[in-house]
Amino acid sequence: MPTHVLNLPAGASALWQNRLGLLLESTGEGVFGIDLAGNCVFINRAGAQMLGFAADEVMGRNMHALTHHSHPDGSPYADSDCPIFNAFRQGLPCRVDTEVFWRRDGSAFAVEYSSHPILEGEQVQGAVIAFVDITSRKRAADELQRAHDDLARANDELERRVAARTHELSQALAQLRELSAYSEQVREDERTRIAREVHDELGSLLVALKMDVNWLHKRLGEQGERTPEAAGDMRTQMRCKCQNMSRLIENAVDNVGRIITDLRPSILDHQGLWAALEWQAQEFVQSAELELAWQMDVPATLHLPEPAAIAVFRIFQEMLSNVGRHAQASAIDIAIDVQDDVLQVRVRDNGVGATRQALEAPTAYGVMGMRERARQLGGRLSITSEPGQGSCLQLLIPLELS
Repeated sequence: MPTHVLNLPAGASALWQNRLGLLLESTGEGVFGIDLAGNCVFINRAGAQMLGFAADEVMGRNMHALTHHSHPDGSPYADSDCPIFNAFRQGLPCRVDTEVFWRRDGSAFAVEYSSHPILEGEQVQGAVIAFVDITSRKRAADELQRAHDDLARANDELERRVAARTHELSQALAQLRELSAYSEQVREDERTRIAREVHDELGSLLVALKMDVNWLHKRLGEQGERTPEAAGDMRTQMRCKCQNMSRLIENAVDNVGRIITDLRPSILDHQGLWAALEWQAQEFVQSAELELAWQMDVPATLHLPEPAAIAVFRIFQEMLSNVGRHAQASAIDIAIDVQDDVLQVRVRDNGVGATRQALEAPTAYGVMGMRERARQLGGRLSITSEPGQGSCLQLLIPLELS
């Protein structure tokens, strides 16, 4: 093992020189010594190689100026602040892992070093410095810190998303409860309306029929006591009564049909969805006294499953109902067609329109109900409306054309 890489103090025996040389050369750490001027008096092979020099090129050179002259950011590092020099200037040993040493080629590497004064008696003769390249360790620590920071950010983002989703779900649940309560109220109102119609119209008709039947029964029982002339007059009265009863029965049948149609139009079962939509539109504009622009372009072979057909019909009814209740319109434009395997039902009016806040309000149960039905079909309901410019409601339902 060459000994020229070491320069031990004079007086040391050759045996100790060899032993110390072997010890310094066997370690993977860099080790060098400096005198009171900061010049290198010995350096092992590992230290010289880490600095990019041959060992004899370093001997006698100022080690601070050679390898410790700048901070990691490249700014000058005064030797008066150098912990290595302070080891012999102030007798302060140190251990540092936040700095860099600079190589011959001008590149820097993260280093951990310790510096201890060399004493001869009580006189400080210099310092010995041991250092290791901790670039890999720093890189691993930085990567670990980045991973920790990424994980912390991911956790924060996850918590934010969970909180936002929880808030959305809470709002959706509240809206669902309100919609359910509204739907139940609508059903109860409908039951009340039907019960009132049955009572007021069918009930009165049936009472009138019962009274007429009782009248006939009583008059028929008295026929045997009448003279032929009086009996003939009574038969004329009874025929008139029967005609009146027939008219009452026809009215009752009409009322029953109307109530049944309100509950479920028979045209939906007998002629299908498309005829039912056109019938509903015509019925609506006649009762609301609106002008109607009607356009329907659907394949003749297109038939929706019954649940989907009923849902589309009910959404269409609610669209028209919204126009009747809120729009104050004089004309309505209805277009129904299929584009790119999507059924489109559009209802546009020239009414007063509405604000976005009104359409998105928690109490806009009609809109909520239409959107919920559309979602159940895998579709969506879009609404475009501006105050004073009317409204456009469009139902989009994906379908498979066969």
